[in-house]
Amino acid sequence: MSKLATAEIFAARRPAYPGTERYAYLDVAARGLISVGVRGAIDAYLDHRMSEGGDKAWMFSLAEDSRLRFAELIGASVDEISLTKNISEGINAFGTALPWQAGENVVVCQALEHPANIFPWQNLALQRGVEVKVVRPVGGRVPLDQVIDAIDARTRLVTVSTVSFAPGFRFPVSELSRHCRPLGVRVLVDAAQSAGILHTDVEALGVDGFAASTQKGLLGLYGSGFLYVRRALADTLAPVYLSRAGVHIAAEHEAASGDPDAFGYALGARRFDVGNFNFVGAVAVRQSLEEIAALGTRAIEARVCSLAQRLAEGLCAVGVPVFGGPSCADRAHIVAIGESLSEEHDSVGDEMLLALNARLNAAHVRHTIRRGMLRLSLHLYNNEDDVDRVVEVARDFMASKSRRPANVGAGT
Repeated sequence: MSKLATAEIFAARRPAYPGTERYAYLDVAARGLISVGVRGAIDAYLDHRMSEGGDKAWMFSLAEDSRLRFAELIGASVDEISLTKNISEGINAFGTALPWQAGENVVVCQALEHPANIFPWQNLALQRGVEVKVVRPVGGRVPLDQVIDAIDARTRLVTVSTVSFAPGFRFPVSELSRHCRPLGVRVLVDAAQSAGILHTDVEALGVDGFAASTQKGLLGLYGSGFLYVRRALADTLAPVYLSRAGVHIAAEHEAASGDPDAFGYALGARRFDVGNFNFVGAVAVRQSLEEIAALGTRAIEARVCSLAQRLAEGLCAVGVPVFGGPSCADRAHIVAIGESLSEEHDSVGDEMLLALNARLNAAHVRHTIRRGMLRLSLHLYNNEDDVDRVVEVARDFMASKSRRPANVGAGT
């Protein structure tokens, strides 16, 4: 596919996202826009529920279709996918199912992880005596060599984000997996910032677990997510929470219990399904996954990363400090403005960044503040005009700063 053809195809999809009419929407790292098609699928589902009460078998079939489509998206088999309500649930389901022994450890770089991938391990430390081995970041990145150095004979799990939520750098997951698999050390990734945006093949990544939510790159709703668990591992795990959805019995009806004393866990990751699903969330992501698949994640990744590169270069050219500089090999679709990370989640102490933040908001550029920096993030509905709009706002802002008269001090 040529660059021109790719641009034309993405341009044809943009009108399906009405949010792009008002905003230069560069905030998928917080939540993505939903399309007209997704809204239509939700409306059709709600009309059915309102008018007919809802056919339960049909609703389950929609959820199953969303499971299948996500499996296809990441190169997994359908039995390796559990339907969850968010990443926190997926991480907890995976982490608590591992057969921990007191004194074993999990390796994590807490400074660059979202709380969803911090507190489950602190809880296991309290409840099961698990040690949390913390790796410190280097240059806003999780250092692979130090992660590997932290692994010892008592390490059961290493967990990391595929892309950090701030400042937005990729982690070399496959390299970590190649080191961990021969040692029997499990690898779990938080894929909040990559699923639906970056091309993903879980077999190539070599991970044991992969947790995703649907409101960001998957362009769906809050309250819905997926957990991938490698089949060979999943079949050895016992979930902490269990319901009919996670049980394998001969009867197919979702309310059948069979012989409660002779149950078996459902195949693979299905054993982590709990109760009724978020059907409206499944309907939404079922549609958005179809739309993502029509473009293909290889094309989406190439497109959004190219736009992010254009944005980083444009901002640097007008004097705005881009974390990591104008070009870095591990940048994905997120561009962070600022010189250093802070510990504050959604505030910034730098007056220049606060002023630029206000300018971007006034210009209807949607973005967020994360860890003391301004974060801009792109998806399939963005285009060059969005990027150039941000750069123009930044250019005018930096020019206004240079024209401002010097402060000669009080008392003169």
